[in-house]
Amino acid sequence: MKSERPLTLRRDCEAVMIPSGERITLRAGSSAWLTQSLGTGFTVMTDRGYMVRIDGRDADAIGLEPPAQSWREGDEERRDAATVEKRVWEQLRSCFDPEIPVNIVDLGLIYRCSVAPGPEGCRVEVRFTLTARGCGMGQFLKQDIESKLSRIPGVAEVDVELVWDPPWNQSMISPSARQQLGIV
Repeated sequence: MKSERPLTLRRDCEAVMIPSGERITLRAGSSAWLTQSLGTGFTVMTDRGYMVRIDGRDADAIGLEPPAQSWREGDEERRDAATVEKRVWEQLRSCFDPEIPVNIVDLGLIYRCSVAPGPEGCRVEVRFTLTARGCGMGQFLKQDIESKLSRIPGVAEVDVELVWDPPWNQSMISPSARQQLGIV
């Protein structure tokens, strides 16, 4: 979903600048153009030329509905490791780089994902990277991953870490994402 006409902010709204990760406040009455609405947030271009991410909880500020969650706590009662792992991968596929309309799994940003059963529930460990070392969105993506995984029934502990080895490159993108992005 993209907007051809500007959206007018209905109230002040916190946003995160892309790619620096700097937090800013967008003021009520200012204009923004929607460029991406994937995952749990919105990427917009402000009237000052900044690309920013607005959290889905602030959808009303730009006159939109919050994004639907791909999965909700309590939908299923099964909490075994295999079911938890399936849900973990579903949640990872609902996380998006704010600049690229492809989920972080298909972008090849997930280097490791393990689910280990324990007495209180499963321990989930995720190691991920970014497309560029200088990108300031690492902590934002880490928080997004942690938040989504910790809400899964049967998950007792979540350990998410941003890593840089090996360095990411375009060969890590899945074939379907390569096609979607027009990369030969």
